[in-house]
Amino acid sequence: MATDYYPYIKYTRVWIPDPDDVWKAAEITKDYKEGDPVLHLKLEDEATLEYPVGPKANPLPFLRNPDILVGENDLTALSYLHEPAVLHNLRVRFLESNHIYTYCGIVLVAINPYEQLQIYGEEVINAYSGQNMGDMDPHIFAVAEEAYKQMARDERNQSIIVSGESGAGKTVSAKYAMRFFATVGGSANDTNVEEKVLASNPIMEAIGNAKTTRNDNSSRFGKYIQIGFSRHYHIIGANMRTYLLEKSRVVFQAEDERNYHIFYQLCASASLPEFQELGLTSAEDFIYTSLGENIFIESVNDAEELKKTREAFMLLGVKETSQSSIFKIIAAILHLGNIEISPERDQESCSVSSDDLYLQNFCRLLGVELQQMKHWLCHRKLATASETYVKSMSLKQALNARNALAKHIYARLFDWIVEHVNKALHTSFKQHSFIGVLDIYGFETFEVNSFEQFCINYANEKLQQQFNSHVFKLEQEEYMKELIPWTLIDFYDNQPCIDLIEARLGVLDLLDEECKVPKGTDKNWAEKLYKQNSSSAHFQKPRMSNTSFIIIHFADKVEYQCEGFLEKNRDTVYEEQINILKASQFQMVADLFHEQGDAPVAKSSRVNVRAAKTVPKYPNKEHRKTVGHQFRSSLHLLMETLNATSPHYVRCIKPNDEKECFSFDSRRAVQQLRACGVLETIRISAAGYPSRWTYQDFFSRYRVLMKKSDMTATDKKPVCRNLLETLIKEPDMFQFGKTKIFFRAGQVAYLEKLRADRFRSACIKIQKTVRGWLQKLRYRRIRKSAITLQRYGRGYLARRHAEFLRLSRAALICQKQYRMVRERRAYQRVRWAVVTIQAYTRGMYTRRIYWEFMLHHKAMIIQKNVRGWLQRRKFIRARNAAITIQCAFRRMHAKRQLKQLKIEARSAQHLKNLNSGMENKIVQLQRKMDDQSKELRTQNNQLLSTNTTLGSELTRLQKQLEQVHSQPGDTGRVVSLQEEVERLREELQEAHNHRRKLEEEHGSEKLELTQRVEDLQRENSQLKAEKEEINQQILQDSRSSEEETSRASLQLELDAERERYQNLLKEFGRLEQRFDNLKEEVSLNKFHPGHRRTTSNQSSLESDSNYPSISTSEVGDTEDSIQLVDEMGVEKAAMDISLFMKLQKRVRELEQERKKLQVNLDKMEELAKHKGSEPRSPSSDQEMADLAYNNLKRQELESENKKLKNDLNELRKTIGDHASQNNSSNQLQDSYNLLVSQLKAANEEMDARKEEVLILRTQILSNAELHERSKQMETEKEAELNSKEPLDKEEALQAYHRLSESKRLLEAQLQTQSRQNQDELEALHTQIELLKADIESKQEMLNYTQSLSPEAKVEYSVQLEITRLTNKNLDLKELVEKLEKNERKLKKQLRIYMKKVQELEASAAQSSSSKPELTHQVTVQRKEKDFEGMLEYSKEVEGRLIQTLVKDIRPSMVSATVPCLPAYILLMCIRHTDYVNDDQKLSSLLTSTINAIKKVLKKNNDFEMMSFWLANTSRLLHCLKQYSGEESFMTRNTDKQNEHCLKNFDLTEYRQVLSDLSIQIYQQLVKVAEGIIQPMIVSAMLESESIPSLAGMKPMGYRNRSSSMDTDADGPTSYTLQALIRQLGQFHSIMQDHGLDPEITGQVVRQLFSCINAHTLNNLLLRKDVCSWSTGMQLRYNTSQMEEWLRANNLYQSNAAETLEPIIQAAQLLQVKKKTSQDAEAICSLCTALTMQQIVKIMNLYTPLNDFEERVTVSFIRNIQTCLQDRTERPQLLVDTKHVFPVHFPYSPSALTLDTLHIPASLGLDFLTRV
Repeated sequence: MATDYYPYIKYTRVWIPDPDDVWKAAEITKDYKEGDPVLHLKLEDEATLEYPVGPKANPLPFLRNPDILVGENDLTALSYLHEPAVLHNLRVRFLESNHIYTYCGIVLVAINPYEQLQIYGEEVINAYSGQNMGDMDPHIFAVAEEAYKQMARDERNQSIIVSGESGAGKTVSAKYAMRFFATVGGSANDTNVEEKVLASNPIMEAIGNAKTTRNDNSSRFGKYIQIGFSRHYHIIGANMRTYLLEKSRVVFQAEDERNYHIFYQLCASASLPEFQELGLTSAEDFIYTSLGENIFIESVNDAEELKKTREAFMLLGVKETSQSSIFKIIAAILHLGNIEISPERDQESCSVSSDDLYLQNFCRLLGVELQQMKHWLCHRKLATASETYVKSMSLKQALNARNALAKHIYARLFDWIVEHVNKALHTSFKQHSFIGVLDIYGFETFEVNSFEQFCINYANEKLQQQFNSHVFKLEQEEYMKELIPWTLIDFYDNQPCIDLIEARLGVLDLLDEECKVPKGTDKNWAEKLYKQNSSSAHFQKPRMSNTSFIIIHFADKVEYQCEGFLEKNRDTVYEEQINILKASQFQMVADLFHEQGDAPVAKSSRVNVRAAKTVPKYPNKEHRKTVGHQFRSSLHLLMETLNATSPHYVRCIKPNDEKECFSFDSRRAVQQLRACGVLETIRISAAGYPSRWTYQDFFSRYRVLMKKSDMTATDKKPVCRNLLETLIKEPDMFQFGKTKIFFRAGQVAYLEKLRADRFRSACIKIQKTVRGWLQKLRYRRIRKSAITLQRYGRGYLARRHAEFLRLSRAALICQKQYRMVRERRAYQRVRWAVVTIQAYTRGMYTRRIYWEFMLHHKAMIIQKNVRGWLQRRKFIRARNAAITIQCAFRRMHAKRQLKQLKIEARSAQHLKNLNSGMENKIVQLQRKMDDQSKELRTQNNQLLSTNTTLGSELTRLQKQLEQVHSQPGDTGRVVSLQEEVERLREELQEAHNHRRKLEEEHGSEKLELTQRVEDLQRENSQLKAEKEEINQQILQDSRSSEEETSRASLQLELDAERERYQNLLKEFGRLEQRFDNLKEEVSLNKFHPGHRRTTSNQSSLESDSNYPSISTSEVGDTEDSIQLVDEMGVEKAAMDISLFMKLQKRVRELEQERKKLQVNLDKMEELAKHKGSEPRSPSSDQEMADLAYNNLKRQELESENKKLKNDLNELRKTIGDHASQNNSSNQLQDSYNLLVSQLKAANEEMDARKEEVLILRTQILSNAELHERSKQMETEKEAELNSKEPLDKEEALQAYHRLSESKRLLEAQLQTQSRQNQDELEALHTQIELLKADIESKQEMLNYTQSLSPEAKVEYSVQLEITRLTNKNLDLKELVEKLEKNERKLKKQLRIYMKKVQELEASAAQSSSSKPELTHQVTVQRKEKDFEGMLEYSKEVEGRLIQTLVKDIRPSMVSATVPCLPAYILLMCIRHTDYVNDDQKLSSLLTSTINAIKKVLKKNNDFEMMSFWLANTSRLLHCLKQYSGEESFMTRNTDKQNEHCLKNFDLTEYRQVLSDLSIQIYQQLVKVAEGIIQPMIVSAMLESESIPSLAGMKPMGYRNRSSSMDTDADGPTSYTLQALIRQLGQFHSIMQDHGLDPEITGQVVRQLFSCINAHTLNNLLLRKDVCSWSTGMQLRYNTSQMEEWLRANNLYQSNAAETLEPIIQAAQLLQVKKKTSQDAEAICSLCTALTMQQIVKIMNLYTPLNDFEERVTVSFIRNIQTCLQDRTERPQLLVDTKHVFPVHFPYSPSALTLDTLHIPASLGLDFLTRV
């Protein structure tokens, strides 16, 4: 060290001992000289102190580190390494920065915060994954990543040793380490091994953890979990070893402690049905759970914890029966503890009552014999050489035996559960390597220390020995690697203490020997210890006790009480009780206590995972191996495992005993630091060269101490060497290694002092110069001001004198003028007064006369008008009063009626009244029709009887007429007969008149019925109108509440849906890649001899493509389900799959019904043709009419089908227009609703027209027949009346038949009309019911919507709308599929007809071959061919086309041609397949192309190839839209391009496939680009010096450890900002060269900038060394350079710059002032893109690089938190680096015409023919 530097001078800060705080800070107030007896100090409270100093008793106090080193991540980076520096650094990090993790060399010190921190999320795991251990802030994930990385790099097994006191957080740390491995090294298959590994934690906590006075969830056993990894470093299995379960806790708990959690969990769930048979009640009722007097843990629900335990059992494959058996055994232990053992009178024996309920439950639950258990609980068997006899036990012996049995049962159950957990975690795969996590108890010392504390401290002695040797080894390796001369460092070796415990005749050996003695006691064993180990330096005998001993451990002296050592070491359980349990009727209980064989396990070359605690064998009486022997064996096995691995250490510290969050007790912390070996690590580091700097870091930090000539040197090593040799005179204080400079303790502080002095002197010089310059400026300003004042003063006096002269002259002129004006005004005033008086006097007299005359005239006029006005007012008042009364009365009456009508109209009762009125009317009409039908039947009967009488009378008259003819002379009689005939004619005429009257009456009634039906229809229409009004009101209410947020919310939902869809595509691509990798791995690893079936081309195409081709006619249920999942996503498909299957079933039923109708129609047509060839007979008129009716119906159906096709085409076009032109969901929804309503209206109108045509057809036929018959009857009547000849028999019969026919016709008409009325009535009823149900549902929906919050309303309405649209889309899809099937069928028929036409033309050509031939030769001239932009190829060369155009092509081959040339060539081939109408060829081409692109991208995973195929795929997608023939895409085409549109095929489905493929390629492109730039981001944005000489490195010690570095001695590769910008420019130029759309390019750049922002901000939040003012300046400059690059490349509109806003605000936050409350408010208004957690984290991490900067105070950070507490944001610390913005491909048509495209010959596509 320099000779002029002595540290103990004035203003030096030191540490002095303190009884309360352990160490207290002080400052030297007077220089100390060697030999002075005291050191003058000043404490922090300004109190003075004279600290005594002596060479031996009181050495000089420890020196404090500079403030710039306080709060370091690594304790070894401190310049002064000692206990107070370590303690102070931990306190500052824990209390002020809330950092719970700190490095101490290779040890991670973890302080329990007693609070849940948000630093263990998956984003934090991703941030630490792949990072070196020292690059980020200390974290348990950094240690886990270091172990994982060393395992993969060095192919060596690793171990993480977690130790600490109870309550220090060991179990939580181990769980987080395992969570890291489960996330980073997840299983390659779907076995979910990592979930099973994590699921073992709840089980082991339930059966092995308990509440103690120090910890609510204390692990009462040690465990070592080995996580196995495959060759690809994926988790394939795990195994667990346990150590020294605290069995005594089962039967005894101290005050305010509990038994194991599982007992209380079962008691809390005792009321469940499945636990009724256990016979459990509250935990207070059982002795084994109530000894601690507190059965509850605050904020812990034991019943809920049991549910988690059972779920973990199920996940690990433990069956319900096994779980039931486990719970029975645990419950039996509780019942065993409550068995009452009563002493007998002799006190040497005891007994148990057979009626003891707890004994009965114990025997029932374990399935053992009650009487035997009752007997052997109070007796024991003694065996001698000659005989065996039974001896009674005293009460104490029986209780000890019962407790021993309970402990043994629980221990065996614990081992059984551990064994089955290991079976569940076991794997059949070969384990390549493993990482072990050791969660073991730390050093313990209590007031009373027993056998358990002895074993725990023994284990810690072994671990500390291994830790010391490992630290020493690492130090030695570091020095040897850097070629530093190695000197032996003395470190503490605790081998003598270990020998005292485990060597021959040591403590454990003597304990085992005493246990073998038949009547050995604890006192005898203590005497043997005193005698054997009195000479050991680590053994002491207490002065005041003969039953205890003291062992001096590495951490502290511990006094052990000998009482109970022998009993706990023996762990005696009587054989008789065990035999009873072996004979249990329950198999699990019997197996639990059966012996295991003693076959030795063969040793392998590798340290394999196996159970540490083997189940001991039983001799005749008791156990053979003692607990101490077992523990020593398992501990040796553990040490072998740890020595065979690379260890990593985590030391957990308990900050206080009160479990208060972020409270630090220095005394407790120091005690644990000494015990866990952290201070020993510090001592070993301080003994050598603790401070280590790379040459570059040293040069950057201390270049201010160098000469100007040294600053430009390229080689930094000699410059640093010369500087150190100049500054530090003692060469032993530093050493030069290959890559680092090593310093002794305190040298860095000395260098920092020199650096600060240099800065201070420079500041003084700068201040001196600046102050002189400021004074000169002040003098010059004062002199200039004085001259200016003088000039202005003199000018002011001169101007004032000139002003006086001007005023004097002006005064004379003013006086002259004033006097003249004054005299003139006096004269004018007198004259004006005289004239005025005269004028007013004359006017006054004249006006008086005039006023008198006018008064008389006006009085008369007023009287006249007043009288008239009074009369008119009286009349008007009377009339108005009458009108007002009338209006008021009418208004009141009208208001009442209006109010009543509104109430009735709004109520549902009104509808019911209307319906009831209609029902009454319909019932009345039905009754009236029934009455009229009855009257008609009576009249018909009367008419029939009359006809019968007339017929009989006619026969009688005919007979009389014959008789008269036979008597020619009787003329008088003939006359009488003629009169009789005339009378009969009159009666017949009356009958005809009566019939007409009846017809007229029925006709009027028919009209009345028709009128009433029309009235009902009008009422129905009114109801529909009311329903529509209610629907409109509901829609208006919902729209009015959603208008403000609908657009933004729908846009967000659209982006979210697009993002979810693209994430599903991404997941699908990942799974597809994973499947291919598995297939390749299986094909490489396995070989199956024999014939192997090769899959066909079609199957391979179907397996590669997720979408159906055009040629597929019908798809099954499974394929439809898969397609549904692909289109809708997993979650939505799970909800709608049942509906989808029902709809498919309905489609198949409709298809079958349509086929049946088609078959019937064909049969009818054949029958009609067959009948048409036969002669038509009169009897077939009815059949001909039916046939005509069927033909008419078929024609109508055909016209209907055509109309539906036209409507469907229009619907497709409209939806396509809106889908491509407008992305707004509101407008799309409106257009969609309009189209659906138009389609519904058209269908309803067509159905109505069809029914009307059919009805008119039947009426026309019936009316024509009736008209003919009526005309025939009228002609016959007229003939009868005109001839007036006597009627004969035939005429009477004809009249009778006509009457009967008319009667039947009337009956048929009435029946038809009644049926129609009945059908209409039923339809109206049905419609009314549907309207009622619809109104009720709408009303309920309205009420439910009004009760929701605005956000819930939006979500609910959107959900309803999605459901409705889904149903409608499925209906439309079904309709489209039907129409497509019909279309395909018609196309096939058309092809058949075309073939027939061609055959007919060929035959016609042959028939015309007889024409005369031409006699002279004609020359044919070839016209110039016009290309149509198509390429023809045969089916055989399709594979060659795909191979040449997709698989073998490289971007460089088409770099000089039109961009996206492969896409245009494929489009031209597609156009030709469309031209020849070959759907199979088209489907094969597109499917092969898509699959080939996927395969190419799997093989070539570089950015250029990804960009090339993204450009071509998106261009092919745009071209398929452009040439689809849809009007929405044709508007921007040229006429030539519109001519080239597709004619026969609709490729909408393949457009969707190409869109999905484009999304997948985009995601892969972004992933590749992010993988390229990710290593450059942190180095370029945070570490490189974009502004030279701005950053000065802070002394970081050895932040990058050698074992953490993946590179060689040159260190990690560093990148500059220019390199990052060049890489981005290269990406942009590649995408431009390939013709990628600018919109897509902007989205790629935006995603890359988001990745840069996420990685930069996350690294900033996890690194203390970069949170400084200079880093903020560098970062702001770097972001401005990135923005300039965006502007230069016209990418600023892509919103990429917005993604950099968080790091811009973080840079500004590092630069702004951070002191006052105004600064806090400014920060809150500035940092809007950062969360509160991120702002506070940056404040805590802010580190000054120089002494001139100040740290951020805790009060300022609290002020920031107060200002930001009103923010409503998700608590988030790190940014999601895997977030991908949803990509959108806007439609971009091409201006290129296909007929002008040139294909270079170099592509080798000569087999394609241009058409």
